[in-house]
Amino acid sequence: MSHLTRRGVIAGASSFTALSAGGAFAQGAPASPVALNIIDVAGNLQLTQTAIEKFAKDNPKLISRLNFSRAPSPELPAKLKAQQDANRVDIDMVLTGPGAMSDGIQQGLWIDVWKSHTAALPKAEETYHEQALMMQRNFGQNEGVAVVYSPSGPLFEYAPDRLKTVPKTAEEFLAYVKQNKNRFTYARPLNSGPGWTFLQGLPYILGDSDPSDPMNGWAKSWAYLKELGTGIDYYPGGTTPTMKELGEGTRDVIVSTLGWDINPRALGIVPKEAKVFVLANTHWIPDTQFMCIPKGVAAAKIPVILALMSYMLKPEAQAATYDKGYFYPGPAIKGVTLAMAPQDSQDVIKEYGRPEYDGLIGSLPTRPPLTPERLVAAFRRWDQEIGVGHAPK
Repeated sequence: MSHLTRRGVIAGASSFTALSAGGAFAQGAPASPVALNIIDVAGNLQLTQTAIEKFAKDNPKLISRLNFSRAPSPELPAKLKAQQDANRVDIDMVLTGPGAMSDGIQQGLWIDVWKSHTAALPKAEETYHEQALMMQRNFGQNEGVAVVYSPSGPLFEYAPDRLKTVPKTAEEFLAYVKQNKNRFTYARPLNSGPGWTFLQGLPYILGDSDPSDPMNGWAKSWAYLKELGTGIDYYPGGTTPTMKELGEGTRDVIVSTLGWDINPRALGIVPKEAKVFVLANTHWIPDTQFMCIPKGVAAAKIPVILALMSYMLKPEAQAATYDKGYFYPGPAIKGVTLAMAPQDSQDVIKEYGRPEYDGLIGSLPTRPPLTPERLVAAFRRWDQEIGVGHAPK
């Protein structure tokens, strides 16, 4: 999406005057504009960078410069912890998915913004739509501010010219993988949205004893994943390689999500003709990306970051998150429709979205992801028991 098109959508309502009543600047604006260092470990800037830049442009008394950087999610917590231990934090805001945020909550890396700075943020229950509010309460907790939302997955994406008989159940799928070795794979869950949703969605598909407890309630899932692994040569370190392999013909089936289905086809990485299926008993495991403030950020910067976070929850900023279907639908707040999105977003969704998605979103049950502590445990167990011996190429 072009920045020019997005700016037309997110214009207005981002000035300091409009935001000052929110509480972040009860003591007045900072003495001088601050530079913000924003790191993205979730691909979130594809959805939010233009809105962030718009806020900075419209508020020169608050922000002097924006510095964007990107890093793999698994690397961030250790890097941030080292900075905090040295009392030299140079990361002001983190855009993160579930992996780094969960680690950060467990390690105490984030400021509890919803408790410590309540007046500076909008009221969650009045702002978020029902499913995003569920994710905010159960997953973002007090530290993360939900900024985008997707029902996510798990879905399976495939090449219809190479997969003629689509599996309908987990048993049929396992049989297919074992009979067609190395024609299916999925990415390491810790660093992959599709891998993440597949890992957490499988206990519902299989009817495990307690889908919320990966250590004691996933006996069927861990056994299934091990058996599935006998037909998999390696697990890529991220989602993009799986999409490329599907597009190149190396794989016939991969794990996907709503956004990862639409966006790579729109970009030409995966053929437009690719199709998707769900297995019996599929439940949506939503994905949400969050804005977090690390502990140790300079005090003068915190009100500015809070004002930016508040702006990112306004309709004009949220409408841009439809993007090219990357995190479909995208908006986390109430009342933001596709008709409010930039025209090129609407065009992409019309061409590459799927008519069946509305029905699936409405008919499949939604369950919250694991709590951060249990998610970290599930990632660790997958790495130790499933990923071992299947190192990325």
